[in-house]
Amino acid sequence: MSACVPAPADSARTKHVHPPHSPPPGPRRFRIAGADVSASIAVFLIALPLSLGIALATGAPLQAGLVAAAVGGIVAGRIGGCPLQVSGPAAGLTVVTADLIQQYGWRTTCAITVLAGLVQLGLGCLRVARSALAVSPAIVHGMLAGIGVTIAVAQLHIVLGGTPQSAVPENLAALPAQLANLHPADVAVSALTLTLLFLWPRLPGRVGRVLGKLPAALIAVAAATALAALTGLRLPKVDLPSWSSHALAALPDGPVLGLVAAVLTTTLVCSVQSLLGAVAVDKLVAARPGLTGRVRRSDLDRELLGQGAANIVSGSLGGLPIAGVAVRSSANVAAGAVSRNSTMLHGGYVVIAALLLVPALELIPLASLAALVMSVGLKMVSLNHIRTVTRHREVLVYAVTTGGVVFFGVLEGVALGIAVAVGVALHRLSRTRITHEETEGGHHIHVRGQLTFLAVPRLSRVLHQVPHGADTVVELDGSFMDHAAYETLQDWQKTHTGQGGSVDITGRRPGIRISEPVEVDDCRCRPWTAWRNHQCERPPTATAPPDAGSQDTTGVADLTGRTGGVGGRDRSEGTATSSPTDLARGISAFQRNTAPHVRGELARLAREGQQPSQLFLTCADSRVVTSMITSSGPGDLFVVRNVGNFVPLPGEESGDDSVAAAIEYAVDVLKVRSITVCGHSDCGAMQALLGTEPGGAQTPLKRWLRHGLPSLARTPGDGDGAGGPRLAGRAAADTAERLCLANVVQQLEHLRAHESVSRALAAGGADGGLELHGMYFHVGEAQAYLLAEEAGEDGEAVFRRVLETDLTA
Repeated sequence: MSACVPAPADSARTKHVHPPHSPPPGPRRFRIAGADVSASIAVFLIALPLSLGIALATGAPLQAGLVAAAVGGIVAGRIGGCPLQVSGPAAGLTVVTADLIQQYGWRTTCAITVLAGLVQLGLGCLRVARSALAVSPAIVHGMLAGIGVTIAVAQLHIVLGGTPQSAVPENLAALPAQLANLHPADVAVSALTLTLLFLWPRLPGRVGRVLGKLPAALIAVAAATALAALTGLRLPKVDLPSWSSHALAALPDGPVLGLVAAVLTTTLVCSVQSLLGAVAVDKLVAARPGLTGRVRRSDLDRELLGQGAANIVSGSLGGLPIAGVAVRSSANVAAGAVSRNSTMLHGGYVVIAALLLVPALELIPLASLAALVMSVGLKMVSLNHIRTVTRHREVLVYAVTTGGVVFFGVLEGVALGIAVAVGVALHRLSRTRITHEETEGGHHIHVRGQLTFLAVPRLSRVLHQVPHGADTVVELDGSFMDHAAYETLQDWQKTHTGQGGSVDITGRRPGIRISEPVEVDDCRCRPWTAWRNHQCERPPTATAPPDAGSQDTTGVADLTGRTGGVGGRDRSEGTATSSPTDLARGISAFQRNTAPHVRGELARLAREGQQPSQLFLTCADSRVVTSMITSSGPGDLFVVRNVGNFVPLPGEESGDDSVAAAIEYAVDVLKVRSITVCGHSDCGAMQALLGTEPGGAQTPLKRWLRHGLPSLARTPGDGDGAGGPRLAGRAAADTAERLCLANVVQQLEHLRAHESVSRALAAGGADGGLELHGMYFHVGEAQAYLLAEEAGEDGEAVFRRVLETDLTA
């Protein structure tokens, strides 16, 4: 076993070369940071009452909770791969342990804990820890919610002064009789505990900020204990037998298959909860300024080894099963811990309390501990988790897992959840390929296909091949990302950027519904596929004449009813296709594929009228698809398009007030909140403006282009060096691109001169008023740039790339 355990991360130190005649270095003194000492005290004050409460909820000897807390802090804290994760008896293990105790007895349960620890050691040696991340978070959250419901229903009987039954249905059936036979003393102590648990973190003012640093769990249990002692209430209290009679592990006794299932269940719950807890701690560390560089990213295989060793020791000493505990771990990070010393110190404090504070601990009412554990169980049913799985369309997996755990047991509920998750994934899944290339500019990771929890191990393995501090581009070429992949990518991104690297995530947003293929007349267009100027590919027929549609141009109609075939190009021939037949085919494709999906939304818009959020003024260029580059749909944008995205100054349109009328209508009638002027690369209007010579016939185009002359005047030429609006990160390609950028800035100035706009900008208000934005879209790169609020070092305007730096669903 020792060969499998890696050396502690903090033992790897840089070797210093001393001069030949310098004295040998003296022995290094062991130092503990003050932040670790204060954090360990905070964690200890939380862990002590919770450990007793969890032991009470399982039906184990109360000392078993203290043993598990001490071993989890010392052993798992020293060996584990997540320095700031605090391990101990966890609420997520309560139902599993209670079932084992009821079925096999306490001493055999301790033996099962030892065997589960051995299995964890084996899994750690096989380095399969990341495979546990393939379990969908919806299953994990559903399992925890089911366990939370079971805990809360069982502890409610103790809160009311009774005794819980063995299963949720029996507890629910016995609840009316229990309510009819209340014990006032137990109810009073429980009510005080729950009230303090709720109100203590919410104390107002400066006093509340000071007192709020004390753990609510400790204050609630201490107040309930004081109430029971001062008033002389007669109710059951903590009973800690002598350590000399403490029960240790014995040889397992029971059917072999049943014992194997028990060991696997304990291993699964302990391992998954600990590994997900380590990932969550990494996320907390990355969010804490100044800590990312000091604390290493979790080594999940080593964490599994540490958990296994801790379970072996805890089970051998008569303690509860051990796993990473989210409440204590988050408190450890929030309290300022900087190393594993805080976790180990808290374990030492538990040992001292178990040996010296027995008289004080035996004053604690059991009803207070039951109320504490019941509140923990209720918090395990997280509304945030429910919203998350709903957003990622995994609520069915969550609900089935929760119901299975509540009514059948943990192992059965998890099995049902996995079966449903696999069915859902197979319904969504297409082949996913993840490639990693190292280029001169950094690292490029390309994900082709849908990202589900089955691809998380491969994704995590590829992401961790990227060196710290490297510039990385992650390209997502798929239409779906589930919760597991989303969390993996987001957590890695935050950690990588916190270590000095950069991450540019491009592609589709997570959570977008995958479409079903529509096969009508051999056309495999998907009506919800992103716009690609896609051309349907139909099998050529021998009888069709060459010019009669052997290369069909029916386009893809997406959410906004866009069709790429009308006016598009045949990819094989490169010929323009814009006949009335093509127009009719495009309309037909919309009616057949897209109209059924958008009819309800368009009917609503027809009833309620348009309420766009912004005016979008851009060029008439056919390559600029506003709804595509802004991910907007019907009713979102009020779009004005003209050659060159010009905003003529008031009174300069020579009888054509179309742009000014649109601006006035959008601002004064539609009450838009923002106006965006969007230019683009390779703009024909800008090319024409550069090539315009004075004099000659004043055609309508030339008369219109005069509105771009102020933009031309503020654009430096090729020989003028730097100056003018620019793109962040690279120089403008040529004078035409510099003119495109300058034109956006100039048209924003023209926009401010319009009376309706200036009036709305001056009004402002608490809601922010009207906002103006400049935008540049590079067609060839498919990259959008926004005009930054701050100017560059030379005082000129800067356009910055729009990067998806924080994935949100």
